[in-house]
Amino acid sequence: MIYSLLIVDMQQASLDRVPPLFDASGLIRRINLLACRVRESAGKVIIVQTTGPRGTPYDPDQAGWKMVSEIEIGPDDMVVQKTGSDAFQSAKLESSLGGPADCKLIVAGCDTEFCIDSTVRSALARGYEVTVPEDGHSLPDRPHLTARQIIGHHNAIWSMPGALAGPVTVRKCSEILVQPSSA
Repeated sequence: MIYSLLIVDMQQASLDRVPPLFDASGLIRRINLLACRVRESAGKVIIVQTTGPRGTPYDPDQAGWKMVSEIEIGPDDMVVQKTGSDAFQSAKLESSLGGPADCKLIVAGCDTEFCIDSTVRSALARGYEVTVPEDGHSLPDRPHLTARQIIGHHNAIWSMPGALAGPVTVRKCSEILVQPSSA
C-alpha cells in the first residue's frame, strides 16, 4: 500500500488574496513536514496545480500560477494540472495513483470548501481511503463565515460516520502515521 499526499493549489494566487489565507505560514510548514514523512516512507507527493483561463490569477503566464516558493518540492514529486475544483479532473493524477486497492490518499492545501472538499468527495466516490489533516487545509475568511469556522465545519462533516461515500480519517498533520510503502 502506497501513501500519496496530494498538495492542492498551494500557488501564489492562493496566498496573494484579500482577505489573506488563514494561517498560511503554519499551513506551509505543516504540509512540508508531512510531505517529508510521506517521501521517507517511499510514498508519493503529488502537487496539484490549478490552471485558469488567460488573464486570471491562475493563468500559467501569470505569477500567481506558480507554486508558493516555500513549498518544498522534491525531485521525484509529480506535478499535475487541473482546471476546476476536483483534482481528479486530471487523468494524469488518477493513472499515477494505481487505484484504491494500492493507494491511501492524504489531501491537503487550499481551498477547504472548494478544491479540498471536491477532491475528498471524488476520491471517496472512486473507493480511495482518505485522510485529511485537520490543520492541513485552509482558505481566507469568507463574507458569511470565518476561515476557522469553515475549516471546523468541514473537519466535522468529513469525520461523521456515514455522512459521505466512505470514511475519512481527520487528524492533525503531526498525528498522521505514514507506514513504509509495501508496493
